[in-house]
Amino acid sequence: MVALERSLEAAMNARIIGSGSETMVLAHGFGGDQSVWDKVLPCLTKHYQVVLFDWTFSGAVKDPNLFDPLKYSSYDAFADDLIALLDELHLESSLVFVGHSMSGMIGCIASIKRPQLFNRIILVAASPRYINIDDYEGGFDDATIDGIISSIESDYENWTSNFPLLVVDNSDPISVDNLAKCLKRMRHEFAVPLAKTVFRSDERDILDKVTTPCTIIQTTNDIVVPGSVADYMHKKIKGKSTVEIVNTNGHFPQLTAHLEFLAVLAGVLGFEI
Repeated sequence: MVALERSLEAAMNARIIGSGSETMVLAHGFGGDQSVWDKVLPCLTKHYQVVLFDWTFSGAVKDPNLFDPLKYSSYDAFADDLIALLDELHLESSLVFVGHSMSGMIGCIASIKRPQLFNRIILVAASPRYINIDDYEGGFDDATIDGIISSIESDYENWTSNFPLLVVDNSDPISVDNLAKCLKRMRHEFAVPLAKTVFRSDERDILDKVTTPCTIIQTTNDIVVPGSVADYMHKKIKGKSTVEIVNTNGHFPQLTAHLEFLAVLAGVLGFEI
């Protein structure tokens, strides 16, 4: 087992910036780091104290001993880290949580464990399950997911170059390149087990336990998360939820349509851009 002997704040590169009276937590997804929020930070920090951090699998985290593939074989351990980090920062209630991709479900789990922690959850391109089953359309069949994991296992360098072209709108080549750099920084020995955790996850059963109000942000064309997933979450989440569409291609609206993304947040949260 891995013990986080130093503070989580230091281990996870956590920082708080901004001047607002309310606090917003930004959590990145698979293969990323906190830099995926760079385009939206100048606006958000005018209205919120913003918490940024890197998950322990991220290439931005220098100590490889912090990520234990066995411990992090489910989202539950990530949710525990999130709660512990916020406790350490003395942020224990009424936060706005913005979770991209896998972090959306992590935030939901954290909200079940600690119901008062968030007053709103923003689910950005999130999915409770990626594999189709019965009448649920997750976007992939088993064979496709097996192929993705096999590519990560056998030819990681090539996969890290090609995957960003599929999930980031190619009209924004700088963002494509930045994601590729993030993926290449993540250790291969972390990427394989984490990909299995993410792409084979099934968190559908937690949705009817989520009572925190949720905003589901979906792009018009996301190869990773089809629109049917957003509709499914909207129906299953117990608390009040809405679906907001950002007119962009890909899985990263905060990168490729950041002004529209901010406009959605402003409309939901009540601040001016």
